[in-house]
Amino acid sequence: MRQAIAILWPSFIFGGIGAVLFFTLHDPVDLSFVGPLEFGRKAGYTVGFFLFWGVAAGSSWLTTFLQKAETNALR
Repeated sequence: MRQAIAILWPSFIFGGIGAVLFFTLHDPVDLSFVGPLEFGRKAGYTVGFFLFWGVAAGSSWLTTFLQKAETNALR
């Protein structure tokens, strides 16, 4: 549980910051590079936040995994 919190909490903060920075420049309704979205703005912001959170959580998990692998290899 402690490891999950150590991974998800910082990635939650980065997800929020990343979504704010990204959606400061881009309107979710105008994102046509992923196809015509039938989302409203709120749904676009929500999906974007969860995408940023997921990427950050994956990065944090990979860092934790590699640290464990290195620690086990040194023993």
